[in-house]
This record gives sequence, structure tokens and C-alpha cells, in this order.
Amino acid sequence: MSSGALAAQINPAGAQLSILRDSSGRELLWDGNPAFWTGRAPLLFPIVGTLVGGTYRVANRTYALSRHGFARDKPFEVLSTSATSALLRLKADAQTLAVYPFHFQLQVHFEVSGPTLTVTTSVQNEGDTPMPASFGYHPAFRWPLPFGAARALHAIEFDLDEPAPIRRLDAAGLVTPVRYPTPIHARRLQLDDELFVNDVLILDAVRSRGVRYGADTGAGLAVKFPDTPYLGLWSKPGAPFICIEPWHGMADPVGFTGDFTEKPGVFIVPAGAERELRMQVTLMSG
Repeated sequence: MSSGALAAQINPAGAQLSILRDSSGRELLWDGNPAFWTGRAPLLFPIVGTLVGGTYRVANRTYALSRHGFARDKPFEVLSTSATSALLRLKADAQTLAVYPFHFQLQVHFEVSGPTLTVTTSVQNEGDTPMPASFGYHPAFRWPLPFGAARALHAIEFDLDEPAPIRRLDAAGLVTPVRYPTPIHARRLQLDDELFVNDVLILDAVRSRGVRYGADTGAGLAVKFPDTPYLGLWSKPGAPFICIEPWHGMADPVGFTGDFTEKPGVFIVPAGAERELRMQVTLMSG
């Protein structure tokens, strides 16, 4: 699909954004090179991150889920396509009910308009009991972007000041109780491989609902996330991508023993209701 200013392709396997290009054909999205990471922009559902012991408890029963849940590994049904949009759907089946006992429907709508890609995900509860869930976006953008600036000159600038400490993961992928001083200064995070030696930066008290990514000169990307209270920033040292990840949920804290409904970032969708979560990516001219 294309707006003229922006072109995108969606892979029904995981409803994953697989290509994002500008009008000159320059690649903005990571290509999934397995030498670093095979993902491009997976959807995280019904959990974000890792569970203590790989399991969670709901209604006095225990279920196993791997990191980030199952949506990224499931084939989505293509409901509709047009020159500028696509709508895909994942519904509960016997396989998902065995690990997540809720009759859900996940609809993901992609649309390009001018320089903006808008992704709207609807988490729908088709059951007759309240449904707890988490959801996250995980897009990986080129680092450096293909506009001529060196990798070392790239930064993420936040819409607002971000004085709150950040969180980190332990070796098992769980959120530690330690709160680290923020590396964001005057709304700016200068990107450097050292930031990611200890995995993801977790902003669980982020004030902004948008960031701009790129170098000080040339084009860049604005990422808006109006419906998600957490933000993850992740790369691998030396890898040519940066993930800007709006989350509604995160990994279990170390030692977490609560019910799934008590897990940080989990939201509850009432029976017959839905919850929408949006992300916008806009190509900003230099």
C-alpha cells in the first residue's frame, strides 16, 4: 500500500509490518537480518516481556506463555485491503485457548496517508467474562536512517521532559527493583551502543506520548503512541536498528507472585467490549 509519500507492506504472518519506504524507495524499517534479529515489527499479545518461570495464573489456574506471547507467531486473516490500507484479524482458537483462556479477537488496521502510517489495534473480548491482556508494538527502524547522517549522530527526542528513573531486566528477562537515573537529558537521548549492553531501556513512567528519531539534520521519524503508558527502547550493540516500542504492559517484576490481573500494565476488557491502541509513524522532512 502507498500514499505516494510512504509505502508499506504487511506480512499476514503475525500481521507484521515488513517494509516501510519513503517516496525515493529508501528503507526506513529494519530488514530482519538473522545475523542480528529476525524481527521487524512484531505485535506483542497477550503479554509483553517475560513471565516468572514462563507461567502466569488466572482464576486459580496456571498457564504457560513464552516471551511476548503468541500473536507474533500466528497467521492473521486478511479481512480487507486497498491501495492505502489493510485490515487483518486473529481470533482465538483451540491452540490459543490452551494457553490464554479467553475468546478474543485482535483486529489490526494499517493505513498510510501522506507521510504517516497509522496502526490501530482493537483488542476485542468475545467472551462473557472480563478479559485481562497486555499489548505492545515493537517496530525496528534503521539506525542509521538512510538520509546520510552517521549512526553516532542519531538521537531520540521526547515531546516532554522525562526526569523519571528507568528500569532494567535481569538475566532471566524480569524487571529488577532497581531504578536507574535516566539517560535522557533536556528531552534528548543520544543513541549509543553502550545504552543496550544490558538489554532494553524501560520507561515505565514516560510522560511523553511521542518522540522524534533521527539526526539533527536531514529527515527523521516521529512516533506517536497516545494509548500506551510504557515505552521500551532496544537494540543490540553494533546492530543497525533501534526499536521504539510503545507498550501497555511489561515483563514480570522479579519475584512477582500475583494473579495475571495484577501484572504491571495489564488492562481489563469487559465482556463484549474492545480496547483500541494506536501508533503513528510519520516521515518528517529535514
